[in-house]
Amino acid sequence: MKHSIKLIIILFLIVSTSVMFAQEQADNYSKLYKSLPFKMEVIKAPKFPNRDFNIKKYNAVGDGLTLNTSAFNKAIEECSRGGGGRVIVPAGIWLTGPIFFKDNVNLYLEQGALIQFTNNYDDYPLIEGFWEGYTQFRCTSPIMGKNLKNIAITGKGTIDGAGQYWRPVKKSKLTESEWKNLVKSGGAVDKEGETWWPSKEAMEALEVLPAVMAKKELLTKEKAEKYKLFFRPVLLSFVNCRNVLLDGVTFQNSPAWNLHPLFCENLIITNLMVRNPWYAQNGDGIDIESCKNTLLYNCKFDVGDDGICIKSGRDKEGRQIGKPTENLIVSSCIVYHGHGGFTVGSEMSGGVRNVKVDNCNFNGTDVGLRFKSQRGRGGIVENIWISNIYMKDIPAEAISFNLFYSGVSALEEKSADGKAKIEKTYPVTEETPIFRNIYMDNIICSRARDAVVLRGLPEMPLENINLKNISISSQKGISISDAEKINITNAKILTSDPAIKIKQGSNITISNFTVDEKNKTVLSIEGEGSNKIIFIGGSKYSNKIKLSDEVAKDALKFE
Repeated sequence: MKHSIKLIIILFLIVSTSVMFAQEQADNYSKLYKSLPFKMEVIKAPKFPNRDFNIKKYNAVGDGLTLNTSAFNKAIEECSRGGGGRVIVPAGIWLTGPIFFKDNVNLYLEQGALIQFTNNYDDYPLIEGFWEGYTQFRCTSPIMGKNLKNIAITGKGTIDGAGQYWRPVKKSKLTESEWKNLVKSGGAVDKEGETWWPSKEAMEALEVLPAVMAKKELLTKEKAEKYKLFFRPVLLSFVNCRNVLLDGVTFQNSPAWNLHPLFCENLIITNLMVRNPWYAQNGDGIDIESCKNTLLYNCKFDVGDDGICIKSGRDKEGRQIGKPTENLIVSSCIVYHGHGGFTVGSEMSGGVRNVKVDNCNFNGTDVGLRFKSQRGRGGIVENIWISNIYMKDIPAEAISFNLFYSGVSALEEKSADGKAKIEKTYPVTEETPIFRNIYMDNIICSRARDAVVLRGLPEMPLENINLKNISISSQKGISISDAEKINITNAKILTSDPAIKIKQGSNITISNFTVDEKNKTVLSIEGEGSNKIIFIGGSKYSNKIKLSDEVAKDALKFE
């Protein structure tokens, strides 16, 4: 009797703790919706029947040697067919080929579980996919789901995409011994001896495929097969899925991007660790593309390309599909290595709107907050609120808007500095990208190359960009070109001369601006298009302001 009472008490405590934890999680999520500057429905996590399907019952063996593809997919199929539940992955190393999701399935990884995807390329046949904003052939992703509802990956285990067998690697990013070992492993090295590829054909694709696209030839599946390894997959591809939960798991070592939800709705992505080697080509952490109603909360990224990236298709195809990424909350995330901490673009032709980013840390990313596009993209990026961002050791820009994006990393891009001139202006068409109505508040950065770069197009300037409560120490200050309705309020910039440089900027207001007393030039204005610049409280710096000859004398006013 006493044992029964003790058992009942223990069960009660377990259930109570679980309920309390679930309630605590719900409370944490509910806080994120308070004071949202846009309307967004509260996303509800998918629920699953209390039924478990352990992959071991389907003859799976977790020895790291046995191929378990059939076991995974049989368990998922039976779970879904029976109405849903959890597919349990116990502790062990579970070697497998692609896993295909079904409705109402929660793939649950217990502590100590490692799903290791194979390095057998034959396991990943070419299919029609979506990559960098275009429809094109791609190898089957290790984790696939399309046109599904109520799906989840949860638990405390790890999912490894065997990306080292797919990705090209630059010699400059490895030690001498690492490079020698990689070359000995097989594959091919380009004629310059600078890049390793997993196959000779994958390397040749760089020369062949651009010529095919330039001639507007149709790339047939038969021709694509020859260059198959060039079309490396993303680790997780969920397309047109509704009610998705990713919680607690580590995703790592992806062939290309790690996580790619596309055309999805109602996503909760929380408590993840997403990892790639720092040198991983196209090794993004997460690319949220043309999705509606997304919550990204309490996740950590340490990757080879952009950490958190927002997209919506590319050029004409992206505009025709016309699905923006909208209603997105990003909160309490950390990005360690990455090309960008939080990035929008460059594929954003379907638009991006209604986004809030709050309470995030970027520790050593090439750029902190990065917005990028170019002529030809089209699309509108608007209504974005970013607050409480803490960065350190940023090799390029702490905040960057660049509508002349060339497809290379920020560290490889040409500097925005140079003589003030009016760039060639093109007609405004549907191919002209628009970035407007963006608000940043409480942005702190310790050490960056550039504090802020705002670089719009002559025919379509950046519009209504607001920087409030900014504190940045950097080698270079704030650079503004082809931008209008820019507000800089309560900013402290510790940098070299000039603290602010304006080239072809108008309707700019600067107030409560603080610089180091050693600065000889606080504000430099160039370009005949620069006008209507108001510097509130700036008269104290009147002897530290430089206006080029082409700038009208009344272009700057003190208040």
